[in-house]
Parts: sequence; structure tokens; C-alpha cells
Amino acid sequence: MSTRKVFFAVVAIVSIIVFGFTISIQAANSHASDQAVCPAPAAPEKATARCHAHVVTDKTGNPAVTTVPSGYGPTQFHTAYNIPTVSANPGTIAIVDAYDHPTIKSDLDIYNSTYKLPVFPTCTSTITTGCFLKVDQRGGTKYPASNSGWALEIALDVETAHQTCPNCKLILVEADSSSIANLMAAVDRAVALGATSISNSYGSNEYAGETAYDSHFKVPGVAFVFSSGDSGYGATYPASSPNVTAVGGTSLYLTSTNTRQSESVWSGAGSGCSAYETKPVFQNDSGCARRTVADVSADADPNTGAAVYDSVRLSGKKGWFVVGGTSLSAPLIAGMYALAGNVTAATPANNMPYVASANLFDVVSGTNGVCTSGALYLCSGTVGFDGPSGLGSPMGIGAF
Repeated sequence: MSTRKVFFAVVAIVSIIVFGFTISIQAANSHASDQAVCPAPAAPEKATARCHAHVVTDKTGNPAVTTVPSGYGPTQFHTAYNIPTVSANPGTIAIVDAYDHPTIKSDLDIYNSTYKLPVFPTCTSTITTGCFLKVDQRGGTKYPASNSGWALEIALDVETAHQTCPNCKLILVEADSSSIANLMAAVDRAVALGATSISNSYGSNEYAGETAYDSHFKVPGVAFVFSSGDSGYGATYPASSPNVTAVGGTSLYLTSTNTRQSESVWSGAGSGCSAYETKPVFQNDSGCARRTVADVSADADPNTGAAVYDSVRLSGKKGWFVVGGTSLSAPLIAGMYALAGNVTAATPANNMPYVASANLFDVVSGTNGVCTSGALYLCSGTVGFDGPSGLGSPMGIGAF
């Protein structure tokens, strides 16, 4: 696992009311560390993905855990990004991840109880909307083995997508392993189960032959959302597919009333120019002849990260973690597609932000590395479109 020092902009400990529940959140400047929760990517030719979640660590280098939430929750995200608390036309969100989280439904119940969100039932033949369903990649219940790193990823994805659109149906599809082939089988299963927005918080280094998988994302009426990566400048797959919405990452700082104070590029956000993928017709940036990553962005900095409850022990710990990475920004954006309910067969979902970019906050500062191509916008926040933040972060749901 990689570990890094990151800067956390905070100024005091503040008690707030979050969906009727009083918690304390950090708001004071300090330095903190984080680490990736999934193993380093395998050799590209193995076509194996890793999750993009990063967890905040304590002074000993282990995941920091608390008994109450200390990261951002529903009030912070809904207020900062000016999005409604429920959908008038709720879609179906699918979460695709590898391996099993054996207690994800009970963990989601604890999350909902903590934040005073409505009880979220398990889907049955008589409950088809506003419910939770967990399946394996074949649509059954022969779940794969559990993996503690991917379990935290699953908890992050499920809780984040649900709090973004609390009345949307939520499906978790667990792939047998982190191979691209198994993950694509899980994506296909999500489509077959009626997902209108599919959140994918994983990726691999680009590799020759990746384009063979692009057809999995060419389904009219479905938004395929992929995290752009967590290692800074450099494109990853499947975020580089021209058929998906690639989501970069930011550091999101809030006022005392949870409105958006400032937002800059997160240093770990993936971005860049694909080596293999063709440029989609709606991209017209001049510094990359092929597909440019990313399209849009949202909060990803672990130190402005989300409060996540996970009962699967990570390094011997369970409870409330603070988690970020573009594994956070992807389910936020996937949830907003479902919250808006605007995706139809007539318009590719990843084209929608380009048509409605006025509904996005422009992220104009920060960097994620050194651009080898000489096009500075590929690795720096600039006015207008750039690599790490794309067109910007949500200003409501009008871009989705």
C-alpha cells in the first residue's frame, strides 16, 4: 500500500447538526497521512484493476478509526454541491466492485441510523424502488471471498451513492476477482438488472488491448461512471474509455455552514492523454489527440473525505473511517446522474456535462504532477477544461 503526507485544511472542531444528528467534524489546519487500501496494480498485461480508495491513517501509520463520524456526511455534500436530498425521478444506481463485503447491508443500516436517513429496505418482489440488492456477477448469491481493502471500498461506494440519492434503488454487484474480465461481467450484470447509473471506483494502467472492453459501456440510457485514478498524472483504464464519464478529484473546503468555500485539484487525481483510446466527439481540447481524462470531478482528497462505516476489519480496526480518493468522487457523480434522472437513450450520458457545463463549478487551481506532453492543463487546474478536474465539480444536478 502506498502512503503519503497530505494537507488537511481545517481550523477548529465544530459541532453541527447532520440530518438531525449532532456530530463533530474537524475544521482546523493539520497535516495527516493516508494510504491506498488496495494492492498496487498488477502488470498491465494481466488486465487487473485495483480500487482507488485512500483511508486517513493515524500517527502509527494504521487506518484511523473513531466511534462517531469525523469526515463529511450527507449535509456537507448536499449543501456544498447544492443538490436536492431526494430525487423526483429516482434512477437505479449499481455499484460494481471486486470481492465480498459480508455485512454491507447492516453497515448501511448503521450509516442511515447515524445520519437519520430513512430505513432502507432490502429489495423483494414487492419492493422494487428505493431498496438495496446485493448479487454476485452472475446475479445470484454465491458471493466471492472477502477482502478487507475492497470491503472498505464497497462501504465507501454504497454509503456515498446512497446518501447522494437516498430514494434511488441501489444494487451492489460483486465480481469474483479484480480482473478486468470479471469486473466487466459484473458491469454487464448491472445493466441486465436495470441500472441507469453504474459507479466503478477502480482501474488499471493502460495497456494494449484495452479497447476490446469498450463495448461493455455502449448501452443507451445508462451512465457508466469511472474514477480517474489515485496516483496523480497519468491516464488509467477504464476511465480512458471514450464511452464512460471519467471522474477526477478535488480537495473540497467548506464554510461553517457547509457551503463550498473553495475547491482545488487533489494531488492524487488521475488525468492525462490516453495512449490507445480515440477522442470522443464532444471533446475538443488541443493538447491531446486521443481521449483526455477526466470529464468532471468531485471531492476526492482523503483529508476532505467522507465518513464511512465499515465493520470488516482493516488492519485490525473497524468503525468509522475517513476515506477519499477518486473512489469517493465516482459514486458522488454516479449518484447525481441517478438523482437527476435525465439519462435517456437519446444522448450519451458522458456528453451531458459538456452540453451543460454552466452547471459546474470551474476548478482553477492545484496540480497532480508534471505534464510530460507540455500541455499544462492536462495536470493542473485551469480556467475551463483541464485534466484533473475536467469541466469542474457539481453546481446542482443540471449537468447530469
